[in-house]
Amino acid sequence: MKTISKLLYFTVIASMFFISMAGYAHDGHEDKDMIINDLGDLGDVSFSISCNKNAQKAMSTGVGLLHHMMYAQAEELFGHWIEKEPDCAMIYWGYSMSLFHPLWPDTIKNEALQRGQAALAKATTLNFTKRERDYINAAAQYYRGWEAVDDKLRIVQWANAQEVVYQKNPDDIDAAAFYALSLIVTASKQDLLFKQNQAAGDILQKIRNISPNHPGAIHYTIHAYDNAPLAKFAIDAARAYDKVAPDVPHALHMPSHIFVRLGMWDDVVSWNLRSAKAALNYPTNGATSMHYAHAIDYQIYGYLQLGDSAKAEALFEQVAGYHPIQATFPSAYALAVIPARLALEQKKWSQASQLKNQQPSYIDWQQFPQVEAITYFARGLGAARSGDFKSAQENVAMLDVLYEKTKIISASYWAPLVDAQRHSVNSWISFGKGKIDQALVQLRQAADIEDSMDKSPVTPGAVIPARELLADMLFLNGDYASALTEYKLSLAINPNRFNSLLGMKQTLLAMKKP
Repeated sequence: MKTISKLLYFTVIASMFFISMAGYAHDGHEDKDMIINDLGDLGDVSFSISCNKNAQKAMSTGVGLLHHMMYAQAEELFGHWIEKEPDCAMIYWGYSMSLFHPLWPDTIKNEALQRGQAALAKATTLNFTKRERDYINAAAQYYRGWEAVDDKLRIVQWANAQEVVYQKNPDDIDAAAFYALSLIVTASKQDLLFKQNQAAGDILQKIRNISPNHPGAIHYTIHAYDNAPLAKFAIDAARAYDKVAPDVPHALHMPSHIFVRLGMWDDVVSWNLRSAKAALNYPTNGATSMHYAHAIDYQIYGYLQLGDSAKAEALFEQVAGYHPIQATFPSAYALAVIPARLALEQKKWSQASQLKNQQPSYIDWQQFPQVEAITYFARGLGAARSGDFKSAQENVAMLDVLYEKTKIISASYWAPLVDAQRHSVNSWISFGKGKIDQALVQLRQAADIEDSMDKSPVTPGAVIPARELLADMLFLNGDYASALTEYKLSLAINPNRFNSLLGMKQTLLAMKKP
């Protein structure tokens, strides 16, 4: 992809700071994003600034891009307008905002942090209103102390300052939208009441009442309600996003976050079909976009829940023609979980037990122990269900190692999920050896761990829900009443899952037999 380089000179602490801008590559990040030529209708944004009319129009477009999370495109736009309007303070603010991605699991590089900080330092030397000062100060909190302060803590600094912007400018729609985003970003994954998400959703609904096509209000509503108890409140937003979503993979994928929560599988398939197709139009450095793998994972999951395993299998076969794919966390997750899903969802235990680990080899799997664990979980479960307990225990041993590694990078989220996978495999080993009571205790523990946390946006669902596995075990043990209860509990979190519905049907039939 062609790279456009621009040179900017900012005054920073009595010296000149050199900034190289690579708009097309969005080079300040490990995960490259994309640029499109035709933006189309981005929705309704009118972000007023104290600069001329041309800069004003560009500013509104740029803020719209930020709300759509089209950060590379926003960086290019703001960089272009810095050259055209070097005395407009808020253009520098917009540039700095394009460089950090609060909801994304990517990593901003030091040179991008330097660029963002320098842009804001330049902004403070120019004329600005009180409102504009509030925005500039909020963005500066993300960059403050970046050399020593952890990224997550700096996001909290930004979120706290963004709340101040909102409080000082209560009638500013975009201040409200960015504040709602900050609430979503800083919400605890352990809060299963989703209080901050609800607060964000309330704010965003007020914006939608005033400006129905505001991209931030629609897009962030989908993120706010991307959880089991609240998803039903985002159906309208998910449908509305089609009107303002640009033809880029992330925008075309986002509505399916709601549809997957509600078990609306036809919608999951259709939106991700569009997302994957769009992603193929934007290769990065010779590799297929990570958005392609992410969309394919959701699409295959949708096919499996529709009971159409043939289409799911055929779709995965197509993926082989698009390697290499960006070696990022979302790609690694999708490429590890898809073959595991295909085997486990179809109860092909022997196939699951023989899955190859660390595939494809061009991904640095050492970075992602929580993802590598998926393969060993599937292999272990497949081996245990096939009666090969020795192999199952060997896979549990690998899960033990990966659990310790995962604790280092994600002690409060991914590590417990790997722990649940260990308990699940161990439970089926116990069950296969006739230790029924022990097996049920182990699997209940796995289900309770898994249910205590919301799913990550990187996945449409658990590799296979532990609660569903528990119901399967109870069914096999002849405890139909308990099995029915567990299937219902699993469906409450994962509506319309094919195997849970099938399990319920089989259980009810078994209960009717004399």
